[in-house]
Amino acid sequence: MSRRFAMDLSPLKRYRDFRLLFIALSVSSFGSFITYITIPFQVAKITDNPLMVGLIGVCELVPLLFMAFVGGALADYVDRRILVVGGEIAQMAMTGFLLLNAILGKPQLWLLFVVAALSAAIDGLQRPALEGLTPRLVPMEDIPAASALNSFRMQIASLGAPAAAGLLIAVFGAGPGLGWVYGIDLATFAVGLACLALMKAVPPPEAADRPSLRSVMTGLRYAKNRPELMGTYLVDINAMFFGMPQALYPFFAQKLGGPAVLGLLYAAPSAGSMLATLTSGWTKRIHRHGLAVIIAAGLWGVGIIVFGLSHSLWLAIVGLLLAGAADMISGIFRSTIWNQTIPDHLRGRLAGIEMISYTTGPLLGGVRSGGMARFVGIGGSVVWGGVLCIIGTVALAAALPKFLAYDGRDGILRKQEEEAARAELVATQ
Repeated sequence: MSRRFAMDLSPLKRYRDFRLLFIALSVSSFGSFITYITIPFQVAKITDNPLMVGLIGVCELVPLLFMAFVGGALADYVDRRILVVGGEIAQMAMTGFLLLNAILGKPQLWLLFVVAALSAAIDGLQRPALEGLTPRLVPMEDIPAASALNSFRMQIASLGAPAAAGLLIAVFGAGPGLGWVYGIDLATFAVGLACLALMKAVPPPEAADRPSLRSVMTGLRYAKNRPELMGTYLVDINAMFFGMPQALYPFFAQKLGGPAVLGLLYAAPSAGSMLATLTSGWTKRIHRHGLAVIIAAGLWGVGIIVFGLSHSLWLAIVGLLLAGAADMISGIFRSTIWNQTIPDHLRGRLAGIEMISYTTGPLLGGVRSGGMARFVGIGGSVVWGGVLCIIGTVALAAALPKFLAYDGRDGILRKQEEEAARAELVATQ
């Protein structure tokens, strides 16, 4: 029973370059998450204005959305490993600016916003190449296990980094001592870059499309004509738009025990995701990936409803644990569909589209939940969001029958046929 459900670690054991990439990103992501938390803290200390803290997200969203398309086109034209290395070096430079800003006299507010925007732009350039590396390093049959491992890596950062950031800020202080916090992030990049340097080159496919508006449109048309891909985007956006309650956590904390429980509310979905990941061995035996995404999205809505109806802390935690676990299962199968079916010469551009789909939903969901709360109350906003999430999921399942019936084995065969046809076309040119 334990073998059937335990997380599959075989990709780390079998594939050297995937193992190096996993170690590199595990270390650097943990440090980057510490900086991600420290920047809003520093803005709050300088301004004592919640609106200024909220504006950080606006500064990050616009360059991220634009550069995701650019990064996707580049990821299909250059060595993806080089693009990831370049992104790590650029992010390392941004952290260096933050360190200097913290230790040299009075910190400059404008620099924090500039660095946040530039870091988001760099992430948009780098992330599609990063997403496109996994199917080049791991065979298709091991993609579900690799997707679970990548999710596990991010969960470690999302659970551990906030606690580490809080401890570091408490130890070193909120003034020049923040330089030590940024310095730790700087050190993690060194470890990551050393591992990336040991990886083999990942050259672009033959006859790769030159980055241009036309190549971006090619990726968009391909996604539009693939119902299994459109299903992954639309189901996730629907779930996050209607069922993302994070903006209301502080208000729930007030009625469930005060500020002391706020951290528990933020940590509960990640804990649920971690539990789902650690027991994800069964996912490699599931082939109806579209149906699995639909069910997981519906369970996310159920968890959100339980949370919205809760009048006790334990029930709120249970609801968020269920929601986090369901979200992770959905994420594993969505990632599997992407990596097992998208041809390599389009993987970067489609990764850019994926990035937009999973970043816009939560941001818009925060606006939806806050706006609806003005009319139906805090609990009503969450409960109705969960209900609308389930209704939207059922409607999308009915509107996308090919996505609902999608079988991963057919997707693998289609990818092989598409890549064989492209190889034949390239050979004749």
